[in-house]
Amino acid sequence: MSNSINVYQQRPAAAHAESPLFHAGLEQLAGKGSASAGVTVREKKLLGHLTLRGDGKDPAFAGDVHKALGMELPVALTLVAAGDTSLQWLAPDEWLLIVPSGSEFAAEQKLREALDGQHISIVNVSGGQTLLELSGPKVREVLMKSTSYDVHPSNFPVGKAVGTHFAKSQLVIRHTGEDTWELLIRRSFSDYFWLWLQDASAEYGLTIKA
Repeated sequence: MSNSINVYQQRPAAAHAESPLFHAGLEQLAGKGSASAGVTVREKKLLGHLTLRGDGKDPAFAGDVHKALGMELPVALTLVAAGDTSLQWLAPDEWLLIVPSGSEFAAEQKLREALDGQHISIVNVSGGQTLLELSGPKVREVLMKSTSYDVHPSNFPVGKAVGTHFAKSQLVIRHTGEDTWELLIRRSFSDYFWLWLQDASAEYGLTIKA
């Protein structure tokens, strides 16, 4: 059976889309914090999120994913990234692909064409989650307040991604740069995490980046 069936544009260009934190007015708050703030928050909004499932032990699967995306299939608890495109390991047979806004439809088509004939699943989950980028010299301290997971550099190097408890809830922490982290959060918890981050960052200074 062809993997190209039942693929359709879930976010047409003409449709109006609002990010999970649209009502928080982050764009209006951008740049109003202290220039020396220890934490900067930016919502990487309306990116395309696709979950991919397949046989990670099959060299053909890994090779075809690389052919479609130009990225190596990441191993356990890691991600690979280039700009706003990233591929993250979620489970032995599951990965999360994040692509620039509007390109998720094309990315899904390329994957289905490259993986045609293989037993796979690709699901567009863009509407159900978002990314919050945290940058600055005090981000690690905020994370230490919020999660029991060890975020020390020896245990959480750049390129690692972990699903864990955070502020009595759950999310995925992604370490994408020396002082840059991403929180992959569910849409329904976006308000809660935004309020938590404001409180947890207060002593270090918080600023918003559009």
